Amino acid sequence: MRIAQISPLYESVPPRYYGGTERVVHYLTEELVRLGHHVTLFASGDSDTKADLRSQAPRALRLNPACHDPLAHHVRMLGRVFQEAEDYDILHFHLDYLHFPLVRLLGRPTLTTQHGRLDIPDYKFLFKEFSDLPQVSISNYQRRPLPFANWVATVYHGLPRQLYRFYPQPGEYLAFLGRISPEKRVDRAIDIAVRAGLPLRIAAKVDKVDEAYYRDYIKPKLNHPLVTYLGEIGEGEKNEFLGRALGLLFPIDWPEPFGLVMVEALACGTPVIAFRNGSVPEVLEDGQTGFIVDSVDEAVAAVQKLDTISRAYCRQAFEARFTADRMARDYLKVYYKLREWYGELSRVA
Repeated sequence: MRIAQISPLYESVPPRYYGGTERVVHYLTEELVRLGHHVTLFASGDSDTKADLRSQAPRALRLNPACHDPLAHHVRMLGRVFQEAEDYDILHFHLDYLHFPLVRLLGRPTLTTQHGRLDIPDYKFLFKEFSDLPQVSISNYQRRPLPFANWVATVYHGLPRQLYRFYPQPGEYLAFLGRISPEKRVDRAIDIAVRAGLPLRIAAKVDKVDEAYYRDYIKPKLNHPLVTYLGEIGEGEKNEFLGRALGLLFPIDWPEPFGLVMVEALACGTPVIAFRNGSVPEVLEDGQTGFIVDSVDEAVAAVQKLDTISRAYCRQAFEARFTADRMARDYLKVYYKLREWYGELSRVA
């Protein structure tokens, strides 16, 4: 099958540091190539792929000081995608909704994976207007605010089976990995670790929009002797960081669409303590791969029970549910179904 993957340009594919969407696009693209499909990746020029790369910006936009308007690069990319549309059996977009008005003009099978939160009131008008466009959710919870959208599947994210090494022995610290932002609640993670009397290691980036929040609210909390802030770490550092942890804290305060870091921890054998929000109950098995909690008090109590979780079972759960091979095959089922549907529609027309 000839497949076009259209990625955001904010990060390279894969990202050098943080970047959940671009990371998933990378895992999917490489697995589709491994399965024998001809894949073209529209992404930044500093991406690394076995697919046919169509460079749409010399380097990823987030850390490029020369980029003042990221939207301009994305509009330019869409123009190139539509020029080549006839070359593909299916075009798979990862751009939220930027491409919606143009997709109807293509006359080709298309699919959009929604990677972000969908509980924004404005989206109701948008997705009703484009209710004919096929969408994939990354959790069943994610799609709840827009039940009328054209959901064709839920496909959970997956990681390459050998990407993370299994660590059978628990470490002596708690880990927090992600972004420092109000909805990720690193302040909760600090409170949990301090009350549990355990070291907390924080590996997280700070986006420009969150700099004031970090400076005024979080930075003072980092002075506690149990807390170590490492800054943003790269992919090569994550395995050891997560694998040597006693547990991962995921104390979110927002409707998380998926939460890839939970799966990364499970791949290392590290259990997760997560707040009951968004996709968490779909990803974690409470009492088996970690604990789902509703308060800081419950999280502190869960820390004391981490030694009851089998790290081997955490790894087994990852291999059973969250590999890139499973993700790619799930998407292929959707691709073939859409291509068949489009063919039937064309014959009727």
